[in-house]
Amino acid sequence: MFGYVRPLKDELKVREYDQFKACYCALCHTLKSRYGAFSRNILNFDFTFLTMLLWDGTDRPAYQCARCVASPLRKKTYCAPSPALDLCAGYSVILAWWKLRDSVKDETFFVSLGDRLLSLLLRRAYKKASRAYPAFDETVRSNLEALGRLESAGDASLDACADKFAAITEALAAPPGGEAGSADKARPLRQLLYHTGRYIYITDACDDLEDDLKKRRFNPVANRFGLTSGVVPEEDRTVLRTTLMHSCALIGAAYELLPKNYWAPVLSNIIYLGMPETCFRVLDGTWRKGKGAANKGMDRTI
Repeated sequence: MFGYVRPLKDELKVREYDQFKACYCALCHTLKSRYGAFSRNILNFDFTFLTMLLWDGTDRPAYQCARCVASPLRKKTYCAPSPALDLCAGYSVILAWWKLRDSVKDETFFVSLGDRLLSLLLRRAYKKASRAYPAFDETVRSNLEALGRLESAGDASLDACADKFAAITEALAAPPGGEAGSADKARPLRQLLYHTGRYIYITDACDDLEDDLKKRRFNPVANRFGLTSGVVPEEDRTVLRTTLMHSCALIGAAYELLPKNYWAPVLSNIIYLGMPETCFRVLDGTWRKGKGAANKGMDRTI
């Protein structure tokens, strides 16, 4: 869906990269087993990051090996089922479905046919996930509707729009079912996830700038700086870089207050190296040309 929250592969140890792949593949297996084979299509790096972040304990997880559609000839190693995987699989289905429905509302009938079909294929999985996590489902629905109203108005500020999406990712910190979470973990986790959502929204707006202008869609970055082309002047890029790196700094500060788990080395790489690198590449225009240049091999076929 987004994919901006990913590690910088060149700075990972071989062991750490294998661990990341095992978690990524485990989320794929969990999506298939709980929500059907089609739900694998919504697999992304952002929810792999969330899975590792919400993983309890410092012990090495159990691993399994199996073939799959992406690797039919050679078995791949992946993490055994866990509560974090189940949670993130359900959350990713809910967010993906509402994003598709939001896209359908924003586009004309024929332009939105693809998203209409995808949302129809994902509907059964969404129904199951929304029954399991009704509070998160309501949070996503209400905030995406509020975001849609802001974008439809055509004059909403960049921060106001980013805040609505960030409220969705902040809600990922809330324990399912409303049970009480650890007080020393709840506040920094909410801040970390809030600014992760803010980072994703602004980065995505920068990445989509040229397409949005061509299709005459509202883009909060274009609105903020009065842009009429996909080229962002250096002065404006500096402002965007500053605000994105501010969110990255707050993500790092919140992460340091959290207890460290088994995935700490990979999480540190993502927060301190991967996210800033993605930010720089989106802003300098090399991200779309080289989604494989900075993170060679970090694509959907890992």
